[in-house]
Amino acid sequence: MLTPSKTGYSKALKVGFVSLGCPKNLVDSEVMMGELVARGHELTHRPDEADVLVVNTCSFIDPAKQESVDTILEMAEYKKTGRAQRLVVAGCLVERFRGDIRGQIPEVDALVGTNELGQIIAACEGEGVRGGADPYLYHDLTPRVLATPKHYAYVKIAEGCDHPCSFCVIPQYRGAFRSRRFESVIAEATRLFALGVREINLIGQDTTCYGEDFGLKDGLALLLERLAGIETSHAKWIRFLYAYPNKVTQRLLDTLAAHDSLVKYIDMPLQHASAAVLKRMKRGASGDIFLKLIERIRRTIPGVAIRTSFIVGFPGETEEDFEVLCDFVREAQFDRLGVFRYSDEDTSRSYALDGKVDGRTTYRRQRKLMALQRRIARARNRRLVGRTLDVLVEGPSAETDLLWEARQSGQAPEIDGLTLVNDFDARPPKAGEFRKLMVTEAHDYDVVGRLLEPDEEPPMLRAGGPALVQIAPAALAV
Repeated sequence: MLTPSKTGYSKALKVGFVSLGCPKNLVDSEVMMGELVARGHELTHRPDEADVLVVNTCSFIDPAKQESVDTILEMAEYKKTGRAQRLVVAGCLVERFRGDIRGQIPEVDALVGTNELGQIIAACEGEGVRGGADPYLYHDLTPRVLATPKHYAYVKIAEGCDHPCSFCVIPQYRGAFRSRRFESVIAEATRLFALGVREINLIGQDTTCYGEDFGLKDGLALLLERLAGIETSHAKWIRFLYAYPNKVTQRLLDTLAAHDSLVKYIDMPLQHASAAVLKRMKRGASGDIFLKLIERIRRTIPGVAIRTSFIVGFPGETEEDFEVLCDFVREAQFDRLGVFRYSDEDTSRSYALDGKVDGRTTYRRQRKLMALQRRIARARNRRLVGRTLDVLVEGPSAETDLLWEARQSGQAPEIDGLTLVNDFDARPPKAGEFRKLMVTEAHDYDVVGRLLEPDEEPPMLRAGGPALVQIAPAALAV
């Protein structure tokens, strides 16, 4: 039982969570779950057994909004068929459509915006949520329950964004860019590694701006250098996601090249290659400028994997602009690539632009660009056949009992393809361990291989600190 609060609340609740959207949203869910567990409440992966259901929503583009609404309505049914007494909606959808949710979905009992995460206890206990909260950013002492597998975790190093991209609405509900304090990130990462986490993924709307808001030059490079120096009892991987191209400095590249534990992986959404489209996007630059940057990245970091993403169908994108993008992709030869169809969000600056591209044309362009990348990815994967790679074992395949899943350092969790294991020498695989793998087959996005019996374990650094962060199974997120 709980200690009674000022309002007299003392009942321990079972709370079920549904977390939608990106890893940044998942960290918000983990923080809210941590606050509830610290208060004495219990988490459940069974929505029919929950006293309170929380849906942490995404509203970045139309499909995400629709998924959020559908999930809210699905969870609302458990107020009729299960034991749920309260339904709480949190996250980005709340920031954009607070009034609409209140007016159109009466089953929702409380709303928690992205800057109100600290009020999740009040929302679940029925005390009411106070509006007008200051910009929120968790720290190393904030309670947190991880919903990822035990061997990897996300660490949010910054929140908000100051870039003026005309297609993006994130600054409207995440606020201005703000970094976590340097030592706070180091302390959290040290505790995670001490718990046995093998891989930490640094996230934020723009990780490459880290530290700029408190006058730190090359802040991300300095942070990565410190993280690489954390002593652990096991091998480790550290990666960062969401790099802004004009913030990728030589110091950052040199730092990645200098430390074995910093994975040779650059996630750098470029959005387009046509100078005209990039100008309308308020991004600037051009394909030629990007090619020079990519050449410098590959020269500095041999074997680096580069991932990017593009938007097709942006207002004013002509067939000539699209062909510029296709030519750029052929020349750049990306390891990983995602293509999004433009979503005309009514609060974005691009909503007012003329030259809207029809849905059929946008869909055709997406399919053509992905078909082009598929051929590139297949060719790059074929070069891996016969090579030995370091992989992090994920666990048995969800598709078949005959395969295990693993990831190379150039494959970020939940984003990139997988490395499939169909055979192993002597010692069976174990989730969360680093192993050597011989690639035997190549497919469009995945490769298949055999785990080798290691001659010796990877170099290990000793020590570690007390375990303060609670780890929860992935099933904790409903």
